[in-house]
Amino acid sequence: MTAPSYHLSFDKYYDHLVRVHLEFIAPIDHVRLWLPTWIAGSYLVREFSKHIAQVSYVINNTHHIAQKTSKNTYVLPHTHQHDKVSVHYDVYCHDLSVRTAFVDSTRLFGNFTSLLMMVSSLEQNLCNITLSVPKAFLQKNPNATLAIGLPYDTHTHDDGVDFILNNIAAFDSYDYPFEISQQTYFDFNVKTNARPVHHRFFITGRHNTNIHRLSDDVQMICQSYVDWLGDVPFDDYTFMTVATGSEYGGLEHISSTALITPRTDLPSILEQDEPSADYQRFLGLCSHEYFHAWWVKSVRPDVMMDNDLTAESYTPLLWVFEGFTSYIDDLMLLRAGVISKDSYLKLITAQLNRYAQTDGKAHQSVAESSFDAWIKLYRPDENTTNQSISYYNKGALVALILDLMLIKHGHRLFDVIKHFYDLSKHTSNKRYGLTTDELGKVISKMMGADNWQDFYDNYIIGTKDLPIQTLLSPHNITIITKDRAKQWGMTYKDDPLGLKISHLQRDSVASRAGLSVGDVIIAIDSIKASKDQLNRTIALTGDDICVHVFRRDELMVFDVKAGKLSRHSEYFLSGDGGAWLDFG
Repeated sequence: MTAPSYHLSFDKYYDHLVRVHLEFIAPIDHVRLWLPTWIAGSYLVREFSKHIAQVSYVINNTHHIAQKTSKNTYVLPHTHQHDKVSVHYDVYCHDLSVRTAFVDSTRLFGNFTSLLMMVSSLEQNLCNITLSVPKAFLQKNPNATLAIGLPYDTHTHDDGVDFILNNIAAFDSYDYPFEISQQTYFDFNVKTNARPVHHRFFITGRHNTNIHRLSDDVQMICQSYVDWLGDVPFDDYTFMTVATGSEYGGLEHISSTALITPRTDLPSILEQDEPSADYQRFLGLCSHEYFHAWWVKSVRPDVMMDNDLTAESYTPLLWVFEGFTSYIDDLMLLRAGVISKDSYLKLITAQLNRYAQTDGKAHQSVAESSFDAWIKLYRPDENTTNQSISYYNKGALVALILDLMLIKHGHRLFDVIKHFYDLSKHTSNKRYGLTTDELGKVISKMMGADNWQDFYDNYIIGTKDLPIQTLLSPHNITIITKDRAKQWGMTYKDDPLGLKISHLQRDSVASRAGLSVGDVIIAIDSIKASKDQLNRTIALTGDDICVHVFRRDELMVFDVKAGKLSRHSEYFLSGDGGAWLDFG
């Protein structure tokens, strides 16, 4: 037995535990096991090993405890080459996100990155994985099915059902999440020149989805990508969606995606021809993660070509991969015909206003934002928007202005993306590692080296204001700018005592008065604090406004300058877009 064999038992689902049994023949003495610290597509060290309490192993019927040598590695000191080794450990799984694993009486969901330890030096060996579902779970969920982007065998026995994944490279398993639950299912084909490509769509959780409408819309979106890019980098594709009350997100994989969405984002039987804003958001999520099969999985940052998922992989290029995708995902909804131009312009307007109202745009470049993803994006605090920008948000707008500049020279951003995807198809592993230099060379050929260098200096590594209005005007786009007053430059949440400050702009009216994040405003101008009271006093002129707050458990009094308003710009876009939105 040269290949590892994994057996995952879900019989302790009620404790949110997955029991893992790993068998292999030791390739060397003192075998080392390791677990990833992050999952591809989500740039944060998540310390998956924190959910494992103890690792034990058996050799010749003798039990041993593995020796932990770092946060995510274990040594089996009693192993010798050619020993048959049996390893046991439990993994706690109660994270509802798409990045780790979740096990309860209704769902068995997991990414193998948080479940399967690798045997050092056997990572590329073929392995077998068995997902063993107990009878008790099946009795609670009599129509439970498996969703996964891999072929599998099913074995039914007295104690339950085993789903068996055969002959997959151990490390490759990290790119295939699974879902076992009662699921709504539909499928469709997407046409390519070579063959029809099968697509599966699963939904779990309580929902009342108009399946016919969703199927039609998603199929049109997928077909639009294939029509543009020519073919697909997968044999088939699987969408896995869990409907919840409010959670939202997605994670891309080579032939599948795991999505989580508010059930209200799914289309109902009453869905209008023009999708609601909520439904547009879900379609945008599907579009975004689907496109990543080409633009992250096939073409990816050069430093992520062979990453072992145990240490950060820093790159200044996430603005290219997530930013381009955040621009293309909504644009493809329009190109597919599932939303109108008016709806699309509202999506662009929302991106533009989010950017305009982020003060950090003056302090952080989009390249730096990409590089700092590991320490900032997934760890926001009350100061984040004062000093940072999102490579998703600004990256999408950078992609927009790059597209508009390329149009002036007879090209599109589509051409850039397709160029690199075509290169990936001619590599041995069907992947292409993109560098900033390679990106610059290709774009320079399309719009001139000087134009690219100015663009790169000003908007990628620089923080110059994006020339969106200048570039959109020739495309029959009307941009209305309104100056909006912001309530003392702060945002707040309702609190039993009044208003609790959650964010302050730097150098704002509130911060200059001495107010701080976390303060609870209990009285404004000697009246109990409320949104209405704040609005009544915000534009007063004359005497300063007396504000009483609790800071922790201390009562404090501050004077806010009357008539001094913090302001921000708000944009409204309308028009037909001309050549920009004309896809022929």
